[in-house]
Amino acid sequence: MNAEIIAVGTELLLGQIANTNAQFISKELADLGINVYYHTVVGDNSSRLKSALAIAELRSNLIIFTGGLGPTKDDLTKETIAAHLGKNLVYDSESLKSIESYFEKTNRHMTENNRKQAMVIEGSHVLPNDHGMAPGMAIVMDKRIYILLPGPPSEMQPMMAHYGYDYLASKLTDREKIVSRVLRFFGIGEAALETEIEDLIEQQTNPTIAPLAGDGEVTLRLTAKHSSFSEAERLLDLTEAQIRLRVGQFLYGYDESSLLEEAMKLLKQQGLTIAAAESLTGGMFQQQITTVSGASKVLKGGVVCYTNEVKRNILNLSEEIIRRDGVVSEACAAELARNVAELLNAKIGISFTGVAGPDEQEGKPVGTVFIGLHHEGRPTIVKQLRLSGNRDSIRNRTVKFGFYLLLQSLADTQSAG
Repeated sequence: MNAEIIAVGTELLLGQIANTNAQFISKELADLGINVYYHTVVGDNSSRLKSALAIAELRSNLIIFTGGLGPTKDDLTKETIAAHLGKNLVYDSESLKSIESYFEKTNRHMTENNRKQAMVIEGSHVLPNDHGMAPGMAIVMDKRIYILLPGPPSEMQPMMAHYGYDYLASKLTDREKIVSRVLRFFGIGEAALETEIEDLIEQQTNPTIAPLAGDGEVTLRLTAKHSSFSEAERLLDLTEAQIRLRVGQFLYGYDESSLLEEAMKLLKQQGLTIAAAESLTGGMFQQQITTVSGASKVLKGGVVCYTNEVKRNILNLSEEIIRRDGVVSEACAAELARNVAELLNAKIGISFTGVAGPDEQEGKPVGTVFIGLHHEGRPTIVKQLRLSGNRDSIRNRTVKFGFYLLLQSLADTQSAG
């Protein structure tokens, strides 16, 4: 069964709301082993909806609509679909009773357009709306399934999960599960990673491998399809093992995880504390840590040392380093990391210094960054970066590299232990 999801609503095209319905439905269908090949968005216009429907019928045998089931004149989904299928709209008695009961309980006047919400396509299987008024519906015509769901996520999601899911499951004779796993990489570009596993991508069948780059990271989505969940997981394990042999050193997490979350997890597990000296990042590193629950057990605090005066007077950066090496230097990053850990009595000190732009500094070009990491009992290390992009991009990527450097150090500690 190949599915297409058509979201109806001009507000989606205007960018006023995000199309989260399609994302939710796709996940539900994946669990049923139903392929979703297309997401379509169309405005509140009958002729354009008809055009989208005609295209969908050429390539999909399950078409799911969201939106356009309300009481107003621009809610025209079921009218358009009914006319296309040559069907009438009829009142569903249970839905009408539910709507009338709501208005009686709230002591409000029910208008004729409210009654309209109880209308369904003749001969359809009604999907009850436990959280709103307009029912959903499903109808089979010419071996093709059409499902109409309300637009508000608070109504659509429980309807799809409780009623739409069961309806579709009953239509499947050979049910397969689609199982996905996302591998998260940092420190390698999309092109470089793809080159390393190019032959695996070209030979992919089941599981499939889909690279995706974004926000300084690269992810690989592995998707396996099988009637047995455990067998699908085994197929994913085999493919992941092949990928690990090529680029495993850059793999840091799975699915919805992040560098921040993985680093925080290890800091908590190892009972370590951290302090930060931030120049070009201006407190961004510490701010991100405080978004994670339990940050107070990990973060001692930090110093935003944006000026040389603060670097000297608060963090005791030596005049010799400032004169000889400058503040955008390996020596400066190393001393700041050591000194902030000592100042705040933390097991780990991390520092960020560099040139975010728009102008160069100390003869160093924009994008020159040094990250210092002092881990108690180990030599202080410094990572030098050459980053591109605008000021915000450089600062954001610097923080990510900071978490990545920290994560590598913590992982080494865990392996040694």
